[in-house]
Amino acid sequence: MRALVALDLPLGASLVNAMKDAYERGEAVCVLDQRLSASRRREVLDLLSPTDIIGGDGDRTPWPSGRGVDDGDGLVMLTSGSSGVPKAAVLTWRAIEESSKRTSAALESEKNSCWLACLPANHIGGFAVLARSLFTTSALLFDSPIEDGPSKGATHVAVVRTQLARHDLSGYKCVLLGGARPPDQLPTNVVTTWGMTETGSGVVYDGVALAGVELSTLKGELLVRSPTLLRTYRERPVAFVTGPDGTPGWFPTGDAGEVSNGVLRVRGRLSTVINSGGEKIWPDDLEALFLSVPGVRDVAVVGEDDNEWGERVVVLVVTDTNADELLDNFRAVANERIGPWAKPKSVRNVASIPRTDNGKIRRDQLMTLF
Repeated sequence: MRALVALDLPLGASLVNAMKDAYERGEAVCVLDQRLSASRRREVLDLLSPTDIIGGDGDRTPWPSGRGVDDGDGLVMLTSGSSGVPKAAVLTWRAIEESSKRTSAALESEKNSCWLACLPANHIGGFAVLARSLFTTSALLFDSPIEDGPSKGATHVAVVRTQLARHDLSGYKCVLLGGARPPDQLPTNVVTTWGMTETGSGVVYDGVALAGVELSTLKGELLVRSPTLLRTYRERPVAFVTGPDGTPGWFPTGDAGEVSNGVLRVRGRLSTVINSGGEKIWPDDLEALFLSVPGVRDVAVVGEDDNEWGERVVVLVVTDTNADELLDNFRAVANERIGPWAKPKSVRNVASIPRTDNGKIRRDQLMTLF
């Protein structure tokens, strides 16, 4: 067994150096979110179960209830938990290296590139930016406002949708956009990504899989087979499946999707689909439409039990606009762009939509807003 070291360090060179040291020692790492409350921190440590913690002073402190990892393991990271309790995914150093090299090749970013690190490293998108500096020639820039990155030498940046909306990123050669579903209209330097913690960060760029990444579907569920995949979960094995091609080793993502002519379209989480009158309605599709309605600052769509329809579409919206007026607008755009079955039955004003750090809606918390 090898040590699993929890890195309790801020985003910066010291964190990257600690990652490199662990790699050279054959140890695995997990990265702690320094913003957590004391109680949440204990919960996270219980889920990760590191053997040791390294803090800002460089001291290495054993964690009493920790347990080691297998040879070759490089990263233990919690999934986003956007639809429930997060799982602790275990990825090997080899998988992290494959992700780094294939991403760099796809973006042609290895030569003379510099990534601004601005995403938290306790999430896979932020960790992947740092890992590229271990396995490719890409440089890193820290401690810069996101809009100032290009003037300080940064050529690439990975962001979530909120950052894209709030900042002028036109000075970057490439803006890698992950997390929540992207907006319909994007600047020409933006590359959209699809992936998750279990896939070792993004494995599909602008709808096309990275080299060596295979996509398939089974009963509407998107499957992935890739050298970047996790090895196991901390608490249980991964339920890999046999794909439509009759071969094993496919990871069932829980996302609904379709692949046509090599291009992936993701519909949303299978667990969130709304079945109303026998029609399937994808919250992600409606949310993308409703965000374009004037007066909407943020929005989420949920299904509520209904005796007649099975489920009814309800819109939770952050707005200063009259709810009745918004309902009419939502119904009109849903009818025009999707169909009459997608028209919402009601609108409810809320103060905010709960989201993860990378912009995904915390769907497990939406019903508490009712």
